[in-house]
Amino acid sequence: MVTRVKICGFTQPADAVAAAQLGVDAVGLVFYAASPRVVNIRQAQAIQRVLPPFVTVVGLFVDAGPDFIRSVLESVPLDVLQFHGDEKAAECEGYGRPYIKAIRMRPGEDILKVSENYAGAQGLLLDTYLPHVPGGTGQPFDWNQVPVGIKKPLILAGGLNPANVVAAILSVNPYGVDVSGGVESIQSKKDHDLMRRFMTAVQSIQVTS
Repeated sequence: MVTRVKICGFTQPADAVAAAQLGVDAVGLVFYAASPRVVNIRQAQAIQRVLPPFVTVVGLFVDAGPDFIRSVLESVPLDVLQFHGDEKAAECEGYGRPYIKAIRMRPGEDILKVSENYAGAQGLLLDTYLPHVPGGTGQPFDWNQVPVGIKKPLILAGGLNPANVVAAILSVNPYGVDVSGGVESIQSKKDHDLMRRFMTAVQSIQVTS
């Protein structure tokens, strides 16, 4: 199976273009004020404007109100919404966009039940749990927590980088992987060489499998 790749937290158009040229499937834009990778409307428009066709643009929100989400969508035609807070299923729907629900992997997290609760989600993104940190922890979680047999596409996140992404994919066999800080040498600025190494690592499995 081809493993899809999303790189999240872009703030500069040139970095997003470089990722697209490397073959990334999706780019993530963060609309969460507390994140060091937050973008405003003008930045988001500039990034989306330079992307080539067939690259999915995902907007990340954390417990945002519907008025804020709609105001973003009026200016930035996002392809997919990603909800990274404590949103209920009903709060993720009604925007005319497919959505991904992020789940922070607490010990004993019942992914099957979560999958049922978010039946309308396009996929579930599994991230590391740290108290009061909605994402971008830079730390992996125990991949043995991920059960087999979940029918909904699973996207693996949490501390991934060029050195561990192959092991992560072989362990979990996810639909996709999501990386942010793992391809940065300076916070909030994507490192083109690290992105290249990350993509090469993912693609190496697809060549040999």
